[in-house]
This record gives sequence, C-alpha cells and structure tokens, in this order.
Amino acid sequence: MCQHPSPCPSAESADRESARLVAHHPEQGWSLLCNGVVLFEDTGELLPDGRSIAPQRPGGTAVMTTA
Repeated sequence: MCQHPSPCPSAESADRESARLVAHHPEQGWSLLCNGVVLFEDTGELLPDGRSIAPQRPGGTAVMTTA
C-alpha cells in the first residue's frame, strides 16, 4: 500500500500511528494515514478491515459514584 522509500508500518503493526498522513481534517477530528488507518482526535482508531480501537485514556481517571 505505501509507496514511500521507507515503507510505513502496516495497519496491523503496533507502531501503525507513525505512518505518514494522507489527509488531515482537524475541523472534523480525524486524519487518514498512508496505511489506511483513520485516527480520531480522541485517540480512537478505525482500521482498514473495519475493526475499531477504543480511545486510549490515561490511567487513574476512574469515576466514583456515591449513593
């Protein structure tokens, strides 16, 4: 898929987010990478095969409710 001299990581790679940008739409909150991955501003991802990766939230943000 990637035509760059140094190929971008595949969509299945752990470092898939380091692929080059093909389209960037910050006004809509998403970017398309060379490997077909769509990145969302909330850190969620949509892979080319239709699988989604949930947004990565920093630890320690659990919400506690009381009665």
